[in-house]
Amino acid sequence: MDSTLPGTTSAASAARRRRRLTHRIQDGLRDLSIQMALLNHQVGMHLDLRDADLECLDLISRHGPIGPTALAKRAGMHPATLTGVLDRLERGNWVVRTPNPTDRRSVLVQVVKERTAEIAHLFAAMNSAVDGICSDYDDAELVLIADFLLRTSRAGRLATDELADS
Repeated sequence: MDSTLPGTTSAASAARRRRRLTHRIQDGLRDLSIQMALLNHQVGMHLDLRDADLECLDLISRHGPIGPTALAKRAGMHPATLTGVLDRLERGNWVVRTPNPTDRRSVLVQVVKERTAEIAHLFAAMNSAVDGICSDYDDAELVLIADFLLRTSRAGRLATDELADS
């Protein structure tokens, strides 16, 4: 007969199961990160953009118009490195730099809207696949998944900021 307290085995089993599930999620996030990096690399190659250029273009698209200093911080890049990225993006007609209306001494960077269709076309297969995956879930599950992804993204941003500040 087991000499452990009643419920101890079941609690330990539940804790192990919980750790295994958490590890599966962490492994899944790592796999997703790798696959998205590979997809982004392929998209960048089709557009003749470096990985860092495509990442910055996405950040500008999502958070722009944005100043170069704020963009460098978001991208985790040295400002001089970012200048080279912005120069390449501007030469390729992906972004424009315009005077900041609240401070004429600075500029804001924004995407050239007419070019976004080229990028969307290259991500269409992935977006379609995600639409199909989402159709397998009900609204409550999608809310839960969206919340998980948002919270995980925030955790990643905080971890990135901590590493950048150390």
